[in-house]
Amino acid sequence: MKCGVPQFDDRPSSASSAARSPRWRLLRKRLIRIALPAAGVLLALGFAGSALGATPSVGLGSAASFSVLAGSTVTNTGPTTMFGDLGLSPGSSVTGAPHVLGATHVDDAVSVGAKSDLTTAYIDAASRPSSGSAGTDLSGQMFTPGVRSASSSLLLSSGSVTLNAEGNPNAVFIFQIGSTLTTGSNTSVSLINGAQACNVFWQVGSSATFGTGTSFVGTVMAAETITAGTAATFHGRLLASTAAVNLDTNTITTSNCASSVTGEGGGLEITTPIEEQTIVSVGTTKPGLPVKVAPLPPIGSQTTLTRKQRAAKRRAAARRRRFAKEHPHILARPPIPTWHGGLTG
Repeated sequence: MKCGVPQFDDRPSSASSAARSPRWRLLRKRLIRIALPAAGVLLALGFAGSALGATPSVGLGSAASFSVLAGSTVTNTGPTTMFGDLGLSPGSSVTGAPHVLGATHVDDAVSVGAKSDLTTAYIDAASRPSSGSAGTDLSGQMFTPGVRSASSSLLLSSGSVTLNAEGNPNAVFIFQIGSTLTTGSNTSVSLINGAQACNVFWQVGSSATFGTGTSFVGTVMAAETITAGTAATFHGRLLASTAAVNLDTNTITTSNCASSVTGEGGGLEITTPIEEQTIVSVGTTKPGLPVKVAPLPPIGSQTTLTRKQRAAKRRAAARRRRFAKEHPHILARPPIPTWHGGLTG
């Protein structure tokens, strides 16, 4: 008691009385207002952190337009076709007349620039931190996105090796090979679950040799020679830094990522259901980071309305029922007219 005014202790005496306290309810509302935006920020940072953790692609620069790029010479036997450009620098000898659907650049400014960009790409791929071993023989193995390394030689002795993008069309596969890459006859590289040849890179420490009938995928960047066996096909590029590229009745389709997936060369075209789309950063829907997005519930469903909105909806429905009861003649459906006789023109 102070100055004749009774003093009350408004502190709650128990958990239940605390929950009923007006002051506590106000504090709880303020905490919710603070916590929800903070949770959104943390979620966005988590998405961004995952995106930064994904393996970025290897930039080829001006070398990207070349199906074949060599250092010393390019030799060919039989009807070889390459869908991209043919380049050579500093050598000047191209023999066997391969069929080049793109442009041919022999020891000119374009080929010199492409070789410089190839060197940059090679160093980039070789310097990536490894996320696991590629083993010594690729046969029968399946790899998910990331960087795989082989300290010495790497072999694909028989059958196939599978690259699984796990639903992410931007997934990148990099293979770091200490010395040689060799494939047996009629072996292959298989792409599944959205994997694209444009995102597969083979960094070879010395030379690459592909057996007869091999079906290979990805950009091969060899420090020395690349030799393609008879009728071997490539969805990618054969890029040799210092030595020769030797061809024999091969088909080389330069791999470019589809514009509907990457947005390059045109507008972004989303071709997957909303629940399979991915998020790169906050506020965008350009594919990049594989994040499952739950489909939105139907508009007007109870899960999309707040408590106040639901109450307002109930009141509006009650008003409509009351109005219909008081004014039945206004809402009565007019009779359908009946026509008698025929219609004349």
